[in-house]
Amino acid sequence: MGHFSISDLEQLSGIKAHTIRIWEQRYGILRPVRTATNIRTYCDDDLRRLLNVATLCGRGYRISKVAQLSEQEMEKAVMACNDDANNYCQQVHALMAAMLAMDEVQLNYLLNCSIRRMGFEQAVLNVVYPFLQRIGVMWQAGSVNPAHEHLVTHLLRQKLMAATDALPAVNAASVRRWVLFLPEGEMHELALLFMNFALRARGHHVLYLGQNLPIDGLLEVCQAYQPHSVCTVLTAGPDRDELQGFVNELRQVCGSATVLLYGPAAQAEGVQLPPHMIRLQLMTDFLAFADQMQEAMAEPA
Repeated sequence: MGHFSISDLEQLSGIKAHTIRIWEQRYGILRPVRTATNIRTYCDDDLRRLLNVATLCGRGYRISKVAQLSEQEMEKAVMACNDDANNYCQQVHALMAAMLAMDEVQLNYLLNCSIRRMGFEQAVLNVVYPFLQRIGVMWQAGSVNPAHEHLVTHLLRQKLMAATDALPAVNAASVRRWVLFLPEGEMHELALLFMNFALRARGHHVLYLGQNLPIDGLLEVCQAYQPHSVCTVLTAGPDRDELQGFVNELRQVCGSATVLLYGPAAQAEGVQLPPHMIRLQLMTDFLAFADQMQEAMAEPA
C-alpha cells in the first residue's frame, strides 16, 4: 500500500490541497489515517478514488452527486466519459487508477482507446509520457510498488514492439540510416523503443541494438553499417565522473555519424560535447530532428 501526503495527492491529481480537504471534510471522499504525530496519510485506494472523482468533476459532474456514488458506480461513470481524445489529463487519471488497482485488462483497454483515437505517436506523447512522469513522481516519493512500474513497463514495451513490427520495411541503401543502443549497464528501454518506432514510421532505416551494449561493440557496427546518425539514451548512467570519457569515446567510435544524446544523465552540466554531437532535452526535440532529416532526404540532389 502506498502512503501519500496531501501534497502528493495534489501533485498527482491536479486538485488543490485546499479543495481535497473540503471534499474530505464535507463529503467524506477520502478516509485518511493519522500518524503518531497526527499527520494525515492516504493510501492507494484514496488516490484511486480521488483520480476518479477528479475525472468526473472535470466532465461537469457536481461533487455532491459524485460523493453519493458507490465505487462500482463511479468506475462505470468514469469509463462512460473516457471518450474525449483531447482530454489528456482525464486519460492519465484513468490509467493511474487502473495501475493502482493492478488491473491489466483495464490498462490495456485504456491504452488501446487512446491509440485508436489519437494515433500511436500522439497517444505516447500526450498520454503515455505524462502517465510515466506521474509514476516517476510516485517513485521518488516512495509511494509506488515496483510491481506497478513493472506492469506498466511490460505492457508499454509490448505495444511499442507490436506497433513497430507493423510498419513496412525500408531499403537501407536509399534512406537515412540510424543506430540506436543503450550503453553498458543501462536497461531503461522505453524511450529508445519509441525512437525506433518514430524513425521507422518516418521511413528511416534503423539498426536497433537494444540494452546493455559495451561501447567497443559499436565500432564494428558503425564501420560495416555506416550510419548517418547514432542515438543513445542515458538514464541511470554513466556516473558523473565517467560521463566525459564516455562521450569522448562514443564520438571516436561513431566515425562521421551525428551522435545524439538523450535522457536525464545526458543533461549533466560541465560536459563538453565534441563536434557533431547533439544533446536533446525533450522527445519532441528528437522528433523534430528526425523530421528535418526526412525533409532533407526528400530534397532533390
